[in-house]
Amino acid sequence: MAGAIASRMSFSSLKRKQPKTFTVRIVTMDAEMEFNCEMKWKGKDLFDLVCRTLGLRETWFFGLQYTIKDTVAWLKMDKKVLDHDVSKEEPVTFHFLAKFYPENAEEELVQEITQHLFFLQVKKQILDEKIYCPPEASVLLASYAVQAKYGDYDPSVHKRGFLAQEELLPKRVINLYQMTPEMWEERITAWYAEHRGRARDEAEMEYLKIAQDLEMYGVNYFAIRNKKGTELLLGVDALGLHIYDPENRLTPKISFPWNEIRNISYSDKEFTIKPLDKKIDVFKFNSSKLRVNKLILQLCIGNHDLFMRRRKADSLEVQQMKAQAREEKARKQMERQRLAREKQMREEAERTRDELERRLLQMKEEATMANEALMRSEETADLLAEKAQITEEEAKLLAQKAAEAEQEMQRIKATAIRTEEEKRLMEQKVLEAEVLALKMAEESERRAKEADQLKQDLQEAREAERRAKQKLLEITTKPTYPPMNPIPAPLPPDIPSFNLIGDSLSFDFKDTDMKRLSMEIEKEKVEYMEKSKHLQEQLNELKTEIEALKLKERETALDILHNENSDRGGTSSKHNTIKKVWTSSPRQKTYLHLSPQSRLFPGTLYVVMVLPSVILTHA
Repeated sequence: MAGAIASRMSFSSLKRKQPKTFTVRIVTMDAEMEFNCEMKWKGKDLFDLVCRTLGLRETWFFGLQYTIKDTVAWLKMDKKVLDHDVSKEEPVTFHFLAKFYPENAEEELVQEITQHLFFLQVKKQILDEKIYCPPEASVLLASYAVQAKYGDYDPSVHKRGFLAQEELLPKRVINLYQMTPEMWEERITAWYAEHRGRARDEAEMEYLKIAQDLEMYGVNYFAIRNKKGTELLLGVDALGLHIYDPENRLTPKISFPWNEIRNISYSDKEFTIKPLDKKIDVFKFNSSKLRVNKLILQLCIGNHDLFMRRRKADSLEVQQMKAQAREEKARKQMERQRLAREKQMREEAERTRDELERRLLQMKEEATMANEALMRSEETADLLAEKAQITEEEAKLLAQKAAEAEQEMQRIKATAIRTEEEKRLMEQKVLEAEVLALKMAEESERRAKEADQLKQDLQEAREAERRAKQKLLEITTKPTYPPMNPIPAPLPPDIPSFNLIGDSLSFDFKDTDMKRLSMEIEKEKVEYMEKSKHLQEQLNELKTEIEALKLKERETALDILHNENSDRGGTSSKHNTIKKVWTSSPRQKTYLHLSPQSRLFPGTLYVVMVLPSVILTHA
């Protein structure tokens, strides 16, 4: 029982000790955060918590902004959060924004997070047209914004249309020109490509250096009236106070630099600016609301404090921050250089790898093609070897038959020579007979009785001679001429030693072997031509199959010449020429002798021996 009472007492004591909290939502330019705040927290407690969460040390530029009845207000550091005129509905929303702007962003903004928050805020103000930016400057600023977001330009990655969903230019600028989004993107990309090598913080700083020279940069405008009731605009920025015409927010009519202002005060709705030079009149104006006067006073005090602070030596904290920033910047620079070298080396290694892979793939393809070609070549070589063996055997057979034919032709030639000699002797005897006949004609005058008989005998002899000549001529026109033994015809008994060729002249030609040899040669020739034609067709088919594997760049001059001849029909003309040799003359026969080493390949020179047959003519 005592233990239960003690536990209930400890639980109730813990419950009493737990502070009451409420939820706060903090909206930055690129994130949202929620915190549980104690009811007693002041504005500084919440602001410090946000800065610690962001890692921000340059806190004097920023504040927590909220809205009251369409009027902007800033959270006060020394006042409780819930004591402000904020919505009591949780979560309570505040915007973490830059309240004061530096005169020179490059010199004053030390931390990278500070630069980034300023970059995002100024970029949004330019796009929302709260800061006027000329078209050409907006394109340049857009290129730096793209560099900060995407890094270095890479044509293979940042292709046409990669900025289609990005908001980079004010609508005013876009509507000002008859240009398509593609045309704007082309111009932004052209600038973007020139920023290669800049890191994100460098690109953002370049953006701020250009933006801080714009007329409306860092100016807070408020509607006021002067003592005469004229409507004017009051501008508060890092350099001082400026009075504008409501129609012209770029060029102030009057300016009061901070170093020339002695005092700023307001009473109720009247605001008073007292210049340091007493000769200059005091400028008084009225605002519409008391809350606006308080906001103007806050901005004036904060900007004046920063103005004076810039003209003094940096505090120890700022010096430490700048030293750390320089070290960090140097470290990042070295790191970027190292990364750039590594990136370059990696790109070179990737290029080398890609080249090696490409060459390896090419070598594999070549090896595959070579293996396939080798297999086909081996098959073709086996086939050709078999055909070559058959051709060699045929060539030996043809050579043997050609030798036999040569021997037969030599025999026929010798016989023809003997026949020629006999014919010459016979012609000589005919001439002698004619001479005797003439002599007998002269004696016919003396021997009248014998003249008629002699003339009759002479006519019969001449008729027999004519028939013998005709028969001899018929015999000599035949392909072969066997040996003949002429038998002289008996002369009349009246005429001594006068011999004529009579009708009984006969020739004994034995041409049976010659005809049989000729038929065998013709048959061999036809078979050879058919086999040669079939082999040529197979070679043409093989050539067609491997034509796709040919490497044109490796062709020699001879290959090119051969292809040209083939295209012009050179091979066909060569075969026609050989064919004509076979059929060129009815009195010639052509024998084709192949050496055992020769093969029937296109372009091979064949040895052709023409053996003419004996041609006999009668004189």
